[in-house]
Parts: sequence; structure tokens; C-alpha cells
Amino acid sequence: MIRSMTGFGRSEIVTDAYRLTIELKSVNHRYFDLNIKMPKLFNPFESSIRNLLRGSIQRGKVDLYITWENYSEDQFSLKYNRNLAGEYLKYFRMMRDEFGLTDDIKVSTLARFPDVFSMAEEPEDDEKIWEVLSEGLKTACAQFVSTRENEGENLKKDLLLKLDDMSALLASMEERAPEVLAAYRQKLEDKVKELLKDTGMEESRIAAEVTLYADKICIDEETVRLHSHIDAVKEELLHGDAVGRKLDFLAQEMNREANTALSKSSNLIISDKAIALKTEIEKIREQVQNIE
Repeated sequence: MIRSMTGFGRSEIVTDAYRLTIELKSVNHRYFDLNIKMPKLFNPFESSIRNLLRGSIQRGKVDLYITWENYSEDQFSLKYNRNLAGEYLKYFRMMRDEFGLTDDIKVSTLARFPDVFSMAEEPEDDEKIWEVLSEGLKTACAQFVSTRENEGENLKKDLLLKLDDMSALLASMEERAPEVLAAYRQKLEDKVKELLKDTGMEESRIAAEVTLYADKICIDEETVRLHSHIDAVKEELLHGDAVGRKLDFLAQEMNREANTALSKSSNLIISDKAIALKTEIEKIREQVQNIE
């Protein structure tokens, strides 16, 4: 299926303990370019995240936003540093004996000194975190791919219509070309005969030279190749998958053939058709830039 490179996907997992929100959005890009913004908690999973998304996304500049809110009350615990408390108490007693001070040390007094008690964050279970994160990523990615496919179908329909218009323009050019070529040959032959009427050149030689020169304005090769390129583009569109790069190449080739046909043409009607053909090709090239 044809996919656009513009897409959006979102997922949210909410429990009593946490809230996970994931958003994916993308625009056109020549390659797969992933930019991730997420809490430090998920840093160990960056490689796994990239591998998971790469399985569904081949091209595009993709922005991934992950937010995490932890509502759990047991994520922190109180730590008691017994050794440090002992050190404090030892030196207080040394001060008491050395300076003859009153020993008024209480538990509440000792507990207020730095690092005797501290809050420590409980380590997270990486396996459980990845299970939740991967579930959210898969949901967001499925929605993301779906929006790309929907837009891709619209692009395919539009491109197929434009290709049909190109085929009609080519048919009109081909219908007109023999008449134009015959008239041009006759005009050129009459002119050559007029210029060379006193030289005694053979009629067959004049006809051969005129034919050789007239062939230089023949656009048969260009129209045949354009038909071939149109058929190739249609085949790729109907086949689907990631065909954006190939379609871009074919559009460039079609533009090359249209330019050649336009440069060869000496007839106003055919020139107008060739210009219209180039216009359609340019529209196709713009649309192809959006395909994965």
C-alpha cells in the first residue's frame, strides 16, 4: 500500500500508578530521521525504540514525544545512614569532653543533620517498564501508519488521474505529429529544391537529405519512452510498498523526455501540448515527494 510521509499517531496508557503518553508525527525527508524527546527513565531503551519504529517506518523526519507521570506512593523510600549518625555522635562527645560542654544530644537533634536520613528513589523494573512502553509505542505506531496509508491512497488516486491526463496529451501529440512532420518535410524539400535547382543534384539525394534533417524534429522516441515511464509509474503505484524514491527517479526521466520533445517541436500545437505535459509532470514530482 502507498504511504504518505506525513502522519500522526498517539496513544495513552493510564493506571492508578502511572500515566504514559506517546505522540508520533512526521514530515517529508529523504531518509528515516528519528528525533526522540523523553524522560531520562527511558534512555536505556532508545535503541529498542528505534528498532521498533524502523520496522514500520522507512522514510520521513519523525518526532517522537514520550511523557511519563508516576503516581505511585512507594517510588521513594527513607534511608537511615547509621554509620554517619555514629560519626556525628562520636565527634559531639569529643567536643563535650574537650570543652566541658553539657551533653544535650537527642535523637531529634541528631536526625536533623545532613544525610543521616535521606530520600532514595526505588529502582524501576526495566522489564516491566519496557513492556508498558512498547505497548504504547505499538498503539501509537499503528495509528501513525494508518494515517500515512489513508493519505497515501489519496495521493495514489490523484497521481493516477494525472497520469491519465498525461496519456491523453501524448495521444494528442502523436496524432498531430505525422501531419506536422509531413508538412515540414514538404516545406523543407521545396526549399532545398529551390536553392539547389541549378546544381543538378539528384532527386533521391535531395529526398534523403531532407528526410535525415526532418527526422531530427521527430518526437516518436520521446513519446514512446514517456508512455513507458507512465506505465512504470502506474505499476509502482498499484504495487505499493515504499516506492517514493523510484517514483521520484521516473518523474525526473519523464521531465527529461518532455524537455527533449519540446525542444524538437516546431509546431505551436505540439509545443503547447508539451508545455502542458511538463506542467503535469511537475505536479507529479511535487506529489511524489510526499510518498514514503
